[in-house]
Amino acid sequence: MKHIAVIGAGITGITTAYALLNRGFAVTVFDRNRYAAMETSFANGGQLSASNAEVWTQWSTIFKGLKWMTQRGAPLLVNPKPSWHKYSWMAEFMSNIPNYRANTIETVRLAIKAREHLKAHAAREGFDFDCEQRGILHVYNCKPDFDHATKVNALLAEGGLERHAVTVDEMRQIEPALQGDLYGGYYTESDFTGDIHAYAKGLGEACKRHGAQFHYGSEVETLTNRDSGVDIGWTTAIGNESDHFDGVVICAGVRSRALAAQVGDRVNIYPVKGYSITVNMTDDASRDAAPWVSLLDDKAKIVTSRLGPDRFRVAGTAEFNGYNRDIRNDRVEPLVKWVEHLFPDVSTEHAVPWAGLRPMMPNMMPRVGAGKAGGVFYNTGHGHLGWTLSAATAELVADEVAATFGQTQSIPVAAE
Repeated sequence: MKHIAVIGAGITGITTAYALLNRGFAVTVFDRNRYAAMETSFANGGQLSASNAEVWTQWSTIFKGLKWMTQRGAPLLVNPKPSWHKYSWMAEFMSNIPNYRANTIETVRLAIKAREHLKAHAAREGFDFDCEQRGILHVYNCKPDFDHATKVNALLAEGGLERHAVTVDEMRQIEPALQGDLYGGYYTESDFTGDIHAYAKGLGEACKRHGAQFHYGSEVETLTNRDSGVDIGWTTAIGNESDHFDGVVICAGVRSRALAAQVGDRVNIYPVKGYSITVNMTDDASRDAAPWVSLLDDKAKIVTSRLGPDRFRVAGTAEFNGYNRDIRNDRVEPLVKWVEHLFPDVSTEHAVPWAGLRPMMPNMMPRVGAGKAGGVFYNTGHGHLGWTLSAATAELVADEVAATFGQTQSIPVAAE
């Protein structure tokens, strides 16, 4: 039995570990945190959204970024402080604008594939993740934004997604709690939401039951490729350790770039910070006023999800500010104000802020597959769609690992 290491216990690492177990590999997972899914997979927007698969590589993104540079609460904020990594990444981002159409269509296809894997894993292993299968409603308050969504809809349809236009009256029927001045919307009935942290924990526990070993609180420091595999060195609270593995899959989020460089690969991930608030609803009035259907406000770049009766997740914004993990009030405040404006009967007294670093490639596509060195593979760089795409890319990389090691037949683990 070949032994594969997985670096990272976020949503991509956990789904990768599960896919490898299903192909008959021994699996060891490393993560520097004490628990699974404690960084970017902790408190995201919650949407499993094929309908949000449009990539950002457009000139309009550049123009909006320039316009918003002086607005501290803007949906997209770029710290102008010089950084070779940041500005070279942006140059590469612009070079991928011609690939906007093809990459959007491919992202839709991956997202649709991922859905069934995610739901099947949870059903098979018997864990709950506050899944709400009520669709996602995209809301627009002006004709130009709605017209752009109509153009995007053609690309989504080409990728296999059914999303249809709805009137304001239909929007309010779909989600009666919806308020504000609206022009129109698009509704994707097949999209859904859930708690990414609960999912990663649940699937991680399933991986343990099926024989995976987990090294939490373990910071991987060194990767050394050998003819027979990969040597991994890591640090824990009690010292340094190392071991040899037949292969490794790097799923380390924003740390993937530095780890890849050690084995001769260029994985040009930049950390793009996103923010969320989790509104803990402790009164009946708030619970009644909060929407159950997931929303995407295109103009504000804000998404929502209802995580059970007592939690309302609101997330958004993109911040290019290096590896800074600070939670800034001027970035959180627009999320709170958005809730108070559109859902005034929802109390934001117990809104808990959070920020995470999205691992984003300049072409907006995840890095999936083998590296230059033998035994090295990647499943990383999913940007803002890690929750949406992870289960599909995990299957792709696990297939490639299996083909490399001659494991051509899947050996499903038995549910307990």
